[in-house]
Amino acid sequence: MYISSFPTITAMIRMDHTHVMATFHRYHAETSWWRKRSIVELACTALEIHAQLEEEIFYPALSEVMAGDERLTKSKPEHDAMREEIAKLRAMGPQDAAYDARFMQLMREVMHHVADEETVLLPTAERALASQLSELGMRMTKRRMQLVAQHRPTAIAANTVGTFPLASLAVMSLGALAIAHRLRGAADARRGGRHT
Repeated sequence: MYISSFPTITAMIRMDHTHVMATFHRYHAETSWWRKRSIVELACTALEIHAQLEEEIFYPALSEVMAGDERLTKSKPEHDAMREEIAKLRAMGPQDAAYDARFMQLMREVMHHVADEETVLLPTAERALASQLSELGMRMTKRRMQLVAQHRPTAIAANTVGTFPLASLAVMSLGALAIAHRLRGAADARRGGRHT
């Protein structure tokens, strides 16, 4: 089986970290309530999927080379604490006075967890599991598709769009319209017709 075209599991974990950090940076106290809700829901769903992937695939592989290591054993409890914060966030709305503080708390916990993974667990995996990283990445990709399907991909897409400011959406829409117009013109030209 040819698997070298899949990103390694450590590259995928770093991409997940980058994605959630970028989502965090879109959140501001003065952000509209509906945009806050989209940002929080997108970040929470991404974190839940990421944690499950690590627990099912990454941590078991890493435990073979880091058995009993405190840095690895504290990862699952940190995920559990994150899930508790997510449940509390989902139990309240963006209009709640504690919403901003709760999301900031989640951000702090995640950033601390990411720092540990990026400085200790990922480099250890790249040294100790080098021959397995692509195969683990392939397994993570397949499992991610299953988990995304369970988390309602339409809601994920809607929340992704909702994280952008309205001005950005307008620019993206105009860009999409321009591309569609060009593609239609190119298709008409290939058919010998003329697009007006």
